[in-house]
Amino acid sequence: MPPFLPSRRRFVQLAAALAAVPGAPIASHAATANVGGKGKPVSGTALRWLDGQAPARFEGATLGVPWPRGTLRLPANKDLRFTLGAGGPALQSWPLAYWPDGSLKWTAHAVAGGATASGWNLEPGGGTVKAGVSVRQSAEALTVSAGELTWTVPTSGEYLVERATRAGRVTMQHLRLVALRQDGPEPEDAGSVRRELFTSKVTRVTLEQEGPVRAVVKLDGVHAARAGAGRDWLPFSVRLYFYAGSDSVRIVHSFIYDGDPARDFIAGLGVTARVAMPDATHDRHVRFAGEGVGVWGEAVRPVTGLRRDPGQEYKDAQVAGQALPPLAGMAKPVQDGLRWIPEWGDFTLAQPTPDGFALRKRTRSGHAWIDANAGTRTRGLVYAGGATGGVALGFKDFWQRTPSQLDVRKAASDMADVTAWMWSPSSPAMDMRSYRSADGMDTFEEQIAGLNITYEDYEPGWDASPGVARTTELQLWVLGATPSHQDFSDMAEQVANPARLVLEPARIHACGVLGDWDVSDRSTPARKLIEDHLAFRLDQYLREVEQHRWYGFWSYGDVMHAYDNDRHMWRYDIGGYAWDNSELSTDLWLWYSYLRTGRADIFKFAEAMTRHTGEVDVYHAGPFKGFGTRHGVQHWSDSSKQPRVSNAAYRRIYYFLTADERTGDLMRELLDSDADLHKVDIGRKLRPGSRPGALPSAGRSANAPALVDASFGTVWGSLVAAWLAEWERTGEPRWRDKIVNGMRTIGALERRWFAAAAPYDPKTGKFSGPGDQARISQLNGVFGVVEMSSELLTLVDEPGYRKAWLEYCRYYNATSEELVALLGSAPRGRAQPDSHSRLSAYAAHHERDRALALRAWRELFASNFMKSHAAARKVGGVAVLRELHELPNIGTNGSAQWSLAAIQNMALVGDSLDEAARAAGLVGP
Repeated sequence: MPPFLPSRRRFVQLAAALAAVPGAPIASHAATANVGGKGKPVSGTALRWLDGQAPARFEGATLGVPWPRGTLRLPANKDLRFTLGAGGPALQSWPLAYWPDGSLKWTAHAVAGGATASGWNLEPGGGTVKAGVSVRQSAEALTVSAGELTWTVPTSGEYLVERATRAGRVTMQHLRLVALRQDGPEPEDAGSVRRELFTSKVTRVTLEQEGPVRAVVKLDGVHAARAGAGRDWLPFSVRLYFYAGSDSVRIVHSFIYDGDPARDFIAGLGVTARVAMPDATHDRHVRFAGEGVGVWGEAVRPVTGLRRDPGQEYKDAQVAGQALPPLAGMAKPVQDGLRWIPEWGDFTLAQPTPDGFALRKRTRSGHAWIDANAGTRTRGLVYAGGATGGVALGFKDFWQRTPSQLDVRKAASDMADVTAWMWSPSSPAMDMRSYRSADGMDTFEEQIAGLNITYEDYEPGWDASPGVARTTELQLWVLGATPSHQDFSDMAEQVANPARLVLEPARIHACGVLGDWDVSDRSTPARKLIEDHLAFRLDQYLREVEQHRWYGFWSYGDVMHAYDNDRHMWRYDIGGYAWDNSELSTDLWLWYSYLRTGRADIFKFAEAMTRHTGEVDVYHAGPFKGFGTRHGVQHWSDSSKQPRVSNAAYRRIYYFLTADERTGDLMRELLDSDADLHKVDIGRKLRPGSRPGALPSAGRSANAPALVDASFGTVWGSLVAAWLAEWERTGEPRWRDKIVNGMRTIGALERRWFAAAAPYDPKTGKFSGPGDQARISQLNGVFGVVEMSSELLTLVDEPGYRKAWLEYCRYYNATSEELVALLGSAPRGRAQPDSHSRLSAYAAHHERDRALALRAWRELFASNFMKSHAAARKVGGVAVLRELHELPNIGTNGSAQWSLAAIQNMALVGDSLDEAARAAGLVGP
């Protein structure tokens, strides 16, 4: 069946939206629609700033750009060139993904730092790019040169960067990782704990890109005991990004927790560097980012506030961070008394909570700290150096991922230490133990009883934290002078909110990528009604993050699962109702919302979620590697480990929009995770017969031990996303073949998709068995398989699977009588008819069935979600910790799935929305 193009009315609406994008012709949308059809070339691509305006400072950035099928191919010499036009910054480009015909689907583009404008237009072509970054390799080190800066990256050893020189002067040395291990938790009464220092040990260095605009070096290793021989632990992966036109290196730091939670407590986790301090101590300076755009800046030896006045020019120079004028002109009493002014060597800014930080300093080790200042939230940047240069270091989401800390030590000596602590050593140690004991749940039956009351799947040993990971984005500058307060504030903004270039939603949509969605459109009363409710839900969740302080090192980026109206709290302490862990595709909801609207706040919300769910909610080592954890009180506490959580569909959109290498790594980790399906019993507490509609999700097949029983949606549909991403990225046919094997064998079963699950062979990707039993599970269609099927059916021609999927889409929400006529029975297990309305819409669109399209809208409108605006209320006084803007009965499952259904319905059957809304009485005639 050929792809079904949108109605004329929807085409006119979308063409009008596309016409607003400079350089993107309307014709390209007509050819591509949103189904991946072959398109005509776009003549240009407008890049804009995510936040709507040019930043004060730009350190370089990378973005992904889609292209219609068949319109752009990699040159025979593999040299992919684009330009941002005359006067635009230098650009480095490379392939990111391919269409099945070999044409380019996504390209990646690194933009040099320095220059800013309101935006640029990206066009294919251009001459040779002048080298701004270059790399020289030897057996001992990689030497990266960028303007005045030269960075030496050893190929092994303790240091990530051995030294960095600016204009030939060694300004920074010995960039390395540090970790403090504590052998127990904080003593609750009497007692003591012991701490041990570990530092990075690099075992492998990979040059991934070598310029001319961007160089990328990946370092892998472990943390090794600093004091003599000892254990190695906490595996890490660090990428160093060097951009032309930038004075900084971007550092993407990832580590895996692989300790024993009962005795391996992380008391500190950081990145540290040594800074040369040759200037006189009165010309040495320390800066910290403060609240908002604020800056705290002081000298190591101050000359302001003294009993004797040195002269205004001296005070002004020191406050500005400049070298003092010749001392011979200073007031004689101060000149003679300089040596008696204390030198302040150590400075600390600690942010133990998202609501407060404290700044302290002392003269040196062994002496008391004094309080300098305090505040609420800082953007997380510190500088130490002098008039001849220094180093600034900080990291993104500083106050959101507390406890965090920034240190300067020994600033009065020849070499100062600057450290960014991702886990603050002045806070209680990181506790990775389970929050609970078995509490009598020793048998399967007792565990079932526990599940029935708290919604938590518990089994001893299956609530383990070892194997989870976390990624942090840092920025380090090597500067030729102390930055002014304004420059330092601009740098802090780049740390907290990196400048990002993006595309307009219409330009992305014109290429037919990423499934069924359209550009946000309020042109009719009915569309406005739906769009307003979509925005209302998104705004409420953005509000909830702040209202309920969904922050912290391990938690920032996640949201909660369900609300407790009586306590006016999310059910943070009730089993499976607590952290969401991607349940029912929250990640996809946010990313499709961004694609449609281009809203910066939604992008940042989705980005934080992708960073969290891909790292913390998934195991990267150990017996559960490749699987994620079902929703729970701790991100790893539920005993159900499933591919539906590690699902690459939740990372894929972010990867293609940003070309983020770490996210690419995470998707590749999952390619062979189906080989381990026999290790986990996904449905241990929900075995066949334990409740209506339960499915054997995974586990050894009794009839064929080499096979596993796998559901089509929660298992296979989750695995498909990783294979699709890899096929797109590499063009390797083995991943396409594995996908097709699954599609083809599902379509060959007697009950096709209504078989719901079947014995699966991880080696081939094929299902087997008669598939003659009709079963339904509401969960099969809510973990990304809808989105994956929509894309796959535009990329491969599998008539059997197309028939099976369209049949499932048409009949999932059909009447019991219609199901009986089709299957001979009406199996239990159907639920969420509103979120499954998008299945009806999919069948209606592809089979051109307007009556079915109107049914899809009725299914969506039947939900109470359309009435939820009226329930929103403010709750204050003694009933709550702080005043809340509350939406009673809010739940993330319903919010995500209803929104995804509304988004897909508008894209597929939007031309029937007005008629359906009038019939339902939602809008006037």
